[in-house]
Amino acid sequence: MGIPRRPALPRRTVRQRFTALYGALFLLSGAGLLTIAYLVTSGSMSSSRSAPFQNPPRPQSSLAAAQEHIARLQEQLSRQQTAQSRQLLLGSVVALAVMAVVSVVLGRIVAGRVLRPLRMMTTATRRISADNLHERLAVPGPADEVKDLADTIDGLLERLEGAFTAQRRFVANASHELRTPLTTMRASLDVAVAKPEPVPPQTIALADRLRTELDQVDRLLDGFLMLARTQHGALPEPATLSLGSVVSAALASRAADIGARDLTVHDAIRHDGALVRGSRTLLGRMVDNVIDNAIGHNHDGGWIRVAAGTEGATASLVVETGGQVLDQRQVAQLAQPFRRLGADRTNAGDGAGLGLSIVAAIATAHGGTLDLRARPEGGLLVGISLPLAAHPVAGPGRAGAQA
Repeated sequence: MGIPRRPALPRRTVRQRFTALYGALFLLSGAGLLTIAYLVTSGSMSSSRSAPFQNPPRPQSSLAAAQEHIARLQEQLSRQQTAQSRQLLLGSVVALAVMAVVSVVLGRIVAGRVLRPLRMMTTATRRISADNLHERLAVPGPADEVKDLADTIDGLLERLEGAFTAQRRFVANASHELRTPLTTMRASLDVAVAKPEPVPPQTIALADRLRTELDQVDRLLDGFLMLARTQHGALPEPATLSLGSVVSAALASRAADIGARDLTVHDAIRHDGALVRGSRTLLGRMVDNVIDNAIGHNHDGGWIRVAAGTEGATASLVVETGGQVLDQRQVAQLAQPFRRLGADRTNAGDGAGLGLSIVAAIATAHGGTLDLRARPEGGLLVGISLPLAAHPVAGPGRAGAQA
């Protein structure tokens, strides 16, 4: 039985703090003013009660009656002054309570007007993302602290826009500039090996080795470009598609690789309801990388368990493989570029350590998450959660049966 969580306390906003501050200051000042007024009033009444009566001398016979009459008048005056004091105190308390409510209402209104530019800035900042960095807050008004803050944020957005533009320009240029020398080197190898005269076996072996290395560099470059586009670019060709159909297509296209390693695939893929919105190319690459990771980082005669479906408002993909027991701390770092668990876990030694980092970047770009867990029995569990499409449409049909 889990430990019960404490209920989350409501967040105290700046407007609430300003309102409480205005109300507390008014109450303190009003209470001080009433205290001073009450002390002054009480002092004047005490002075009036203690003042001696200047009565003219009277005959001795009427002195007792006069003193008795004076005592009754003083008692009546004292009761009247006490009643007036209580009435004054009660009226002051009622006035203070009414003004406290009025001060809280006015304080809330004033705090709202003071914080209105900050709310506008917050709304505009939330609206600005990597796709519309050209927008600015452009807060009007006098040159005060709020205007300085807005101008500072606009300057920051301008610098971010320049950095993102340079990044995207680099990604666009690198795709061509870096692939051109690779193509030239491949062509040079083909020309050298295809000469009419007999080519020494050492040259042919060297050419094959260089082709293998060039293929590795090409895959590494492709991973770099895919990672950069995913992290710093807009999603291309957005569409609504079935996650289960994408997984089935990836398994079907790798049937030969699965059969070559004698792997057993346990399929639990649902094709109804798991519709996601995003880039068909990127989502396909994400699923391909997960399936390739399960095939490459496996043992001959091993198994792969694939499940795709829905869980609440999310579409989920879970891929499990068997194998040796792994360290969860190392597994959690596989989503970072160039992180691998060692060559002893896989027969495919050409990995660059970018596969799962690309998966994590694509999932994040689509509002999802990647979960990597070391299975207690041995092997790896890769879980992907993506938000369901807001307006589902018919996804592509099942691409084919898996091995």
